[in-house]
Formats: sequence, C-alpha cells, structure tokens
Amino acid sequence: MFTRSLTIARKELRQLRRDRLTLAMAIALPLLQLILFGYAINTDVRHLPTVVYDQDNSGQSRDFTRSLEATGYYDVVGHVQAYADIQRSFRIGQSRVGVVIPSDVSKRLARGEQASAQIVVDGSDPLVVGAAINTATGLATERSVRLRSASFSAAPPAGPAIQVEPTVWYNPELRTAVYVVPGLIGVILTMTMVMLTSMAIARERERGTLEQLMVSPVRRLELVVGKILPYIAIGYVQMTIVLAAGYLIFDVPLRGSYGLLYALAFVFIAANLALGLVFSTVAKSQQQAMQMSFFFLLPNILLSGFMFPFEAMPTPAQWLAQTLPLTHFMRIVRGIALKGSTFSDVAVELVWLVGILTILMVVASMRVSKKLA
Repeated sequence: MFTRSLTIARKELRQLRRDRLTLAMAIALPLLQLILFGYAINTDVRHLPTVVYDQDNSGQSRDFTRSLEATGYYDVVGHVQAYADIQRSFRIGQSRVGVVIPSDVSKRLARGEQASAQIVVDGSDPLVVGAAINTATGLATERSVRLRSASFSAAPPAGPAIQVEPTVWYNPELRTAVYVVPGLIGVILTMTMVMLTSMAIARERERGTLEQLMVSPVRRLELVVGKILPYIAIGYVQMTIVLAAGYLIFDVPLRGSYGLLYALAFVFIAANLALGLVFSTVAKSQQQAMQMSFFFLLPNILLSGFMFPFEAMPTPAQWLAQTLPLTHFMRIVRGIALKGSTFSDVAVELVWLVGILTILMVVASMRVSKKLA
C-alpha cells in the first residue's frame, strides 16, 4: 500500500511540475502575502494631507502650523480661505485634515488667555480620525506647557493655553459600516467580475467551442467586447443589492447622485472584466483562471484603501496601488456615497480608470487569438 501511495505521489509531483502557473503561484503567494501584509497593515497613519485655514495669519499661528507638520503626521498641501474650501478639498481627495486657526489666537496668547484651534477631519476613515485628533491634541498640550513656562506678565489661565476642538465630517459617529459598506461594492465587483470572465476563454477551450470562434468572422476586439457585455448587467445587479442592503440594514447613506455612481461604475466593471479576459488567455484551464483571480484579489483588498488607510502605506506600495482599478473606484464610491462628490470632484479618478480600461482592452484584444492553443 505504501508503494502504491508513493507512486501516486510521484505522479502528482510530475503533474504539478508541468503545471508551471500553479507551481509559480504556490511559491510566490507566501512571499506576496508577507510583503503586502507587512507594508499594508499599518494603523500608524502619518503624512495626512492637510489644508490650513489661518484667519489669524500671525507668527504664533504659523508656528503652530509648522509644529503640526513637524510631527510627521500632517503634510500641509495648501492654504484655504473658507470652510467651503476645506469641504471641496475633502471631496476631491486633496486633503484629509483641515486646520482652522481663529483670528484672535495671537491676541489671546499675548494676554495669557486660552486660545482655540479647530481640527476638521474627514470621518470617512475612522483610523484617520483617531490619528489626526490624538496627535493634534498631544501637540497642543505640549505647546501649552511650553507657553506656560514662558515669561508672561499675566497669570496663566486654568487650562491649556491652546485648546484643540475636533470636528468630524461625513461620519461623526465613526460607524464602521459607513466606511466599510461602500468599499464592499468595489471589492465584490472585483472578485466576481474578474473571476467570471477569467474562466470565459478557458471554458471555451475546455469545451472545444473555441474552434467555432476560430472559423467565425468575429474579430478579436469584437470577441472581447462580446465576452464582457453580459457580465456588466450582473455587475449592476450586485451593486444594487449591496447599496440597498447597506441602506436598509446598516443605514449607510448615499449623499451623492445615484446616476453618477452607476455611470462611473460602468468603467470600473468593464476594467475588471477586461482584466479577467487577460487572465483567461494565460490560464490553460478554468481552475488556473480561478487561482489567478484569487491571487489578484489579495493586493486589491490590502492596497486599495479598503481595510487600511492609503496614507499609512509606504510610497512604493502607493505607486503599486495606483495601478489597481479598485483603488480609484474606492475613492469614487466613498466620495459620492459619503461626501456627495460631483463629477468634477472625481474626474481625476475617472481618468485613471479610463486609462487602465484602455490598456487592459488592448492587451486582452492582442492576447485573444482565434487559433487553438
């Protein structure tokens, strides 16, 4: 019995050796998981893009802003002139934090009175909220101690010389469902769309129907488009189910336009379907196509900002994340659903998606051949 078992084991090893794609994924997957989890799982959020609304415009206010930036948690990306500008910068993704300094800060500090600074945080990501508020509060406390030790003629007030007043927009209750459910739309569409189409050409090859396509007058681009179209309707059905369930079960709002969200989702769905077709031209069987789909899903979940803040990842990981369709759709769906973003607010992300879709359609068209492998 032991000899027969060894014989079967040798046969499986030979088959595995011939299946180079499966063997490569088995070797690369642990290394990929180690790298991605090591870089992506980081709750220590730093370098938050920040805009400053400085109404005081004094040496004290500018020094406070520089102190915030020196912590490494805030990167000042611009100065604004109104609260509406802060809201606009949040919607377009330019910033995640707004620092508001009232016009009487320097006068109050000169008189030895308590002064206030407001920290406005984009609440669509609870981890960002915690990092932004805690760091600003700690800095204000440290500066208060330093100011108290300085030579002021008036007696110090009973309380910190600088007080931080946090304000959370878009998700003031910091509910996790409000943050997770919109992102699930992109994750579910990525998983199902890539998987369904990745098995399309492989299924044709296994069933022998690829011969019919070979002798037909259908061009390669026409074949790609024809393979994609039926699954777009499935993607919209899935998207509608998640939106409806999120609203009815978890009370997740949709502050923006449904029409805009569905229109932009078309590009995202098509990009994932085209990527699935590229996988199907590489895979020799439906099993390999499914393996490649799951292999692709892991980087999307970790790097797109679905689970961990984008700002917490190192720069090389952010560059890689920019090549993933889910990264840009995540910003679109959360912007429209939670912040009421308009077309102009998410236009940059749409340009990224259109570029990725174009590249994938060209690659898929080039790889789909009407000749049997």
